[in-house]
Amino acid sequence: MAPRDPLLASLKVCVLNMQSDGGVVTDSSPHLPSCCELLELVLRKGLQQPVLSLVQRDYWQCFEQLPHQDTCGRLSALSLAVEQTRVCRKLISAQGRGRYLLRLALGRKTLSQFFTHLLHAPRVLEWYSPTLSILRNEEFVGETFEPFMSLLLVLSHMEFKLDMENCSFLDESWLLPVCDTYEVVPCREVGMVLRAQDGTIYRPLVKILRALRMENPNAQLGLTPQQKQADVGQKPPGASQCLKEGRIVYVVKYLGKANIGMFGGKEVLQHAIPKVLHKNQPSKEVLLDLKETHLTCTDRNSMMKLFEHHYPEVSCVGRFAQPGYTIFAFCVADSPETPLSSGFCCVVLKAGNTKECEEIVCRIGEACCSYGHINVMQREK
Repeated sequence: MAPRDPLLASLKVCVLNMQSDGGVVTDSSPHLPSCCELLELVLRKGLQQPVLSLVQRDYWQCFEQLPHQDTCGRLSALSLAVEQTRVCRKLISAQGRGRYLLRLALGRKTLSQFFTHLLHAPRVLEWYSPTLSILRNEEFVGETFEPFMSLLLVLSHMEFKLDMENCSFLDESWLLPVCDTYEVVPCREVGMVLRAQDGTIYRPLVKILRALRMENPNAQLGLTPQQKQADVGQKPPGASQCLKEGRIVYVVKYLGKANIGMFGGKEVLQHAIPKVLHKNQPSKEVLLDLKETHLTCTDRNSMMKLFEHHYPEVSCVGRFAQPGYTIFAFCVADSPETPLSSGFCCVVLKAGNTKECEEIVCRIGEACCSYGHINVMQREK
């Protein structure tokens, strides 16, 4: 029989989706935040608040009481998890500690045991309403609680590999940021980038950034226009940048390419770019990734790689010399192995704005210069 409670129906769909994904469940799993949030809603449903207390009761207080109810020494795993959660200095609120404990139980495959111990603690279970709570609803115990325990057993057999050090924002959100560790040399200033996967600001940071501005109005946060609009609650337009494997990549339009003959110097760009544009090739929204040794261009919709060129293959790069244009191009040898016999082709793209266009051209030019001019000049001859 299908579970009567809609929370359980949603949880079942979420668990099945994680199962269908296969493999190890990590923080990047798209269904993990929803699963954790549904478990939290189940634990909060029917949880009654004390009458003569100013402190709001949450499910963390329920689990925190369980080690005190143990008289047979059976709660060693739970006691260790509760103690580890209690001493974590990154957590401030009961909500954050409860969420940390749930993630800890998923990783250690002990979540079903936690709920079993909760059911055998009558004093703690009395905090829940017998008519509203899934854990204590005697009328529908076979139709709600048993399916719920079955789902917990399924979760206990799945492999979770979660970063427990990445817990600073659990007090506010189930959606966690990407957490990377860097080693830097001693310096006076350090720049860093905090962006969500879609290139917008990580929402739980907004409150912290506002507090930082109030404390130090001279603080330079370096927000992009898209991030500034998101900070004040406006919907950002189509982002011109996004994250890929932790790097910022540019969202540009690929306008096409054309063979330009045996000469690939910068002088040919003003003739080569119109030649490509006159072909009226279908434009594509692409991701231009400028890596340390090469650049790649990927179709944003299909994620298919369109081309990849190492910087020594690039003979020249530049903008279209027309006011207000954001079109730029670079020339590469058609065949890097035999550049003198195969000639050059011109690749044309369009940036979102003039500033970004200049930035891309400068970055490609600087990367090519770092490999020396000899290879480039040989291609130009």
